[in-house]
Amino acid sequence: MTAMSPTRTRPDVSFLLDRSGHVLRTRMSAALAEIGLTARMHCVLVHALEEERTQAQLAEIGDMDKTTMVATVDALERAGFAERRPSSRDRRARIIAVTEEGARIAGQSQRIVDGVHDAVLQALPEDEREVFVRAMNRLVTGYLAEPAESPRPVRRARQGAG
Repeated sequence: MTAMSPTRTRPDVSFLLDRSGHVLRTRMSAALAEIGLTARMHCVLVHALEEERTQAQLAEIGDMDKTTMVATVDALERAGFAERRPSSRDRRARIIAVTEEGARIAGQSQRIVDGVHDAVLQALPEDEREVFVRAMNRLVTGYLAEPAESPRPVRRARQGAG
């Protein structure tokens, strides 16, 4: 550190959140790759199983742009895990329907995702786990719930694990 650098007086929360998020995404990606899925594919399957949803609705849930969503659904269709079908509620809309094999793989991927999340929490002392989750939930539903308006667009972190 040079004499010109400012002195830090607060924890670098940006670094802590960015670094932990990045490493968690890499671990999730590696774990899901063992069964041939990406985190985005997992997200689409799980949320499409919950109820009838359009591609646009699933893209919103998964925070994916249109191009990424199309590529994800294309990959799910090629794997035989999902298909585009007309909606039973609105014949003009098309939904993403999960196949029987897709439902099976979604159950498997959910167990993997739960295991990765469990491993993260297991890295903390038992008495800190609930506090950590409660604090993170408070942040993402409170102060960090919505991005701030900015005159310069902020580049989002690469969502490699999606």
